[in-house]
Amino acid sequence: MSLAAVSASASPSSRFPLPATASRGRFLRHLLAAPPRPPPPLRRCSPYHWMAQFWTEGSLEKNSALVEYLKQYGAVRTDRVVEVMETIDRALFVPKGFTPYIDSPMPIGYNATISAPHMHGTCLELLKDHLQPGMHALDIGSGSGYLTACFAMMVGPEGRAVGIEHIPELVAACTENVERSAAAPLLKDGSLSFHVSDGRLGWPDVAPYDAIHVGAAAPEIPQPLLEQLKPGGRMVIPVGTHSQDLQVIDKNADGSTSVQNDASVRYVPLTSRSAQLQDL
Repeated sequence: MSLAAVSASASPSSRFPLPATASRGRFLRHLLAAPPRPPPPLRRCSPYHWMAQFWTEGSLEKNSALVEYLKQYGAVRTDRVVEVMETIDRALFVPKGFTPYIDSPMPIGYNATISAPHMHGTCLELLKDHLQPGMHALDIGSGSGYLTACFAMMVGPEGRAVGIEHIPELVAACTENVERSAAAPLLKDGSLSFHVSDGRLGWPDVAPYDAIHVGAAAPEIPQPLLEQLKPGGRMVIPVGTHSQDLQVIDKNADGSTSVQNDASVRYVPLTSRSAQLQDL
């Protein structure tokens, strides 16, 4: 007899006999008392990191809980990165009306976004050895100011953290965000600063940089950024148009560079101010 015939001849109750009423009650009480299943583990081989918004089932109520979530699934691994992400509260950098502690990118206006927390953690982990006290860091496309504030906390008052954004309104907004955060003293003493400029040109005034982060996808690595990267320094930048890779560029002592792809990603494009604003 075929499987289809077996299935057709058997009633649901004969194939899956129901327990007695008392047993059903005990089963339901056990089911309701059982702890919820944890979300699936973070997979770095996911086609696009931005899809990680589906990993978080609902809002995490506190910033520390979000960091613990990222730590549990490997997006953050080291104490320095955990500490700075717990210190800089993401809620201060997310526009009102959005839930700040969901692992998802969010719009901040002017066709810009604040990256998902797992991407912030990923980039901080990739750059942490180049964000030691006293070092210089450059954040291109600083957007909300969150990651620049993290850089400033890691390099400290003896270092420099520079955020570049070509939308003046975003520079004003991110400055206000930082003023409410733990990084406010660094903004006041000048070791953390934001500037309105074309990020593709970098910021030569404080070059060379030990760490450069680019928060938008470039069709190719901008030459001025390579020139402003210090020998021994590292740049993290998404490269590509429709298909993008998060590239890690290390500059050797002789000025040559080595490039490796860390993951497939999806970022807004690194472009001119007019191009970014044309659809608004």
